Amino acid sequence: MFEILVIDDDRSIQMFLKRMLEKQGYEVITASTGEEGILRTLDSPPALIICDWIMPGLSGIEVCDRIKKDPKLSTTFFILLTSLDSVADRVKGLDAGADDFITKPIEQNELQARVRAGLRLHQLSQDLHTQKLLLETELSEATEYVKSLLPLPVNKPLKINFKFLPSRQLGGDCFDYNWLDSDSLAIYLLDTAGHGLKATLPSISVLNLLRSRALKGLNYYQPSEVLAALNNTFQMNYQNDKYFTIWYGVYNRVTRQLTYSSAGHPPAIILSGSSPTNTEVKRLKTPGMPVGMFPEAKYVDACYQIEESSTLYIFSDGVYEITQPDGTLWSLEGFIQILISLQYSVDNQLDYILSYLIDLNSKDTFEDDLSILQVKFD
Repeated sequence: MFEILVIDDDRSIQMFLKRMLEKQGYEVITASTGEEGILRTLDSPPALIICDWIMPGLSGIEVCDRIKKDPKLSTTFFILLTSLDSVADRVKGLDAGADDFITKPIEQNELQARVRAGLRLHQLSQDLHTQKLLLETELSEATEYVKSLLPLPVNKPLKINFKFLPSRQLGGDCFDYNWLDSDSLAIYLLDTAGHGLKATLPSISVLNLLRSRALKGLNYYQPSEVLAALNNTFQMNYQNDKYFTIWYGVYNRVTRQLTYSSAGHPPAIILSGSSPTNTEVKRLKTPGMPVGMFPEAKYVDACYQIEESSTLYIFSDGVYEITQPDGTLWSLEGFIQILISLQYSVDNQLDYILSYLIDLNSKDTFEDDLSILQVKFD
């Protein structure tokens, strides 16, 4: 049974509305002031509120404004009862959150029809809210599943750590690192275009494919060959129009050589040196279209000799494509400067980086997945 709250300082109108609505099978409670009405609403949220506009103390429009600003009461249908009939007054009521109006003197059939319509909309809002909570729960479970697939941090023979912060919608970031043999480490990070499960599922497919080395006859030591094989396997025409960027590298810990290739992905950043004043910054990136865009895409390899005390950062564009409080978009250059400033000043740099990015972000959640891999070679 739907519960309706009637707020009116006129006792006779209270009783008239209560009797009329109870005959229709509704449960009706009453309040004589705006303050009392708000307290009753907070105590037991009704499905619909009929509130007089002009009352001593809080007016109907003030009551409406307070109730509609409470997220827990947003689905409550609010009808203002008024003798005011100008367009300006109705606009003022709508701006405060009123859903409908009933003009005095009250016409019984109109009241019943508007109440029925309001309760239908209330029920629809409730159903949508329930579905939204269900969807958010499922996305949260999907996020936890993606996290469970990620590798554990490594401390020997080199140190690998990471930060992974999914956006509210869940995106397509995924990464992994594994030893191809006792000396060669494969490490990669990919970012599927778009958001939601439609982006997440392809990234998980790539992760599982590379982790299991299911592409037979492929030389996993040759990054460009890996990207070409992925491009042949995940053409967007056959994968729900989803493409992805990826950075893939193989590090040989004996020769200290890093061979890498990238497909439309942000450059990996390697920092070397002993202090902020003599820090050398290298951007590791090769030409190549995102995987899945064009069947004929070509990929090339590049090599870099790792110096002593070097640190490698591999990341998705979510770490720097951040809308700042002033509305401007942060940049890759800004992110690199943060890496340099923290390289020699603190331990556990990733904790400080994540904290900085959270403070920099102008919204409660990030618009895109945020993934950072850190490899300390010595």
